[in-house]
Amino acid sequence: MSKTVLLVDDDAAICEALSQTLELADLTCITASAFVVAADHISAQFDGVIISDIRMPGRDGFHLLSYVRGIDPDLPVILLTGEGDI
Repeated sequence: MSKTVLLVDDDAAICEALSQTLELADLTCITASAFVVAADHISAQFDGVIISDIRMPGRDGFHLLSYVRGIDPDLPVILLTGEGDI
């Protein structure tokens, strides 16, 4: 079982808080501030979990989900949002 989480969020404060929480739970956390940064870490060999914000500038969390599904449809992806209208 992998203990790696790729955390994608453009809000630095949220990203830091979530990564600290994950690391306290003994998980390795890789952070990315945007889709293009996250894409560098995603491959068929990535054996962790991806947690992504939905609303980000440029390509959003749904684009990331689609990209991941094209690489490995079994890779777990969790989408988060702080917006009340999604």
